[in-house]
Amino acid sequence: MSRSRVYQWCIWFGEGRKSLDDEPKSGCPKSSTNEENTTRVHDLIKCDRRMEIRKVAFKIKIAKSAVHKIVHDTLKYRKMSARWVPKMLIEDHKLQRVDVSQHLLLRCQQDRRR
Repeated sequence: MSRSRVYQWCIWFGEGRKSLDDEPKSGCPKSSTNEENTTRVHDLIKCDRRMEIRKVAFKIKIAKSAVHKIVHDTLKYRKMSARWVPKMLIEDHKLQRVDVSQHLLLRCQQDRRR
């Protein structure tokens, strides 16, 4: 720890501070990552899966970092071959995979019998 930081802490504790925790900070509330903007981002990506974050931010008029957070953290999308795809399979996709797998297994068993 630097000497100047030690002096700063001595002053703070001399003034009556009792905790090492950071004091609450005032700041702008997070308004860009609300549900309305999340829905708008999702609709834009569904219309054009090749759309860049920069273009989404320009159309919605919010910061690129906010759009990036919505796309990656909230909507759980990632870029794959220049397209946005969901990180997780939805229930319909899982059921389709099970159906296809069962169909292929049945065909394999029928081929063995022949």
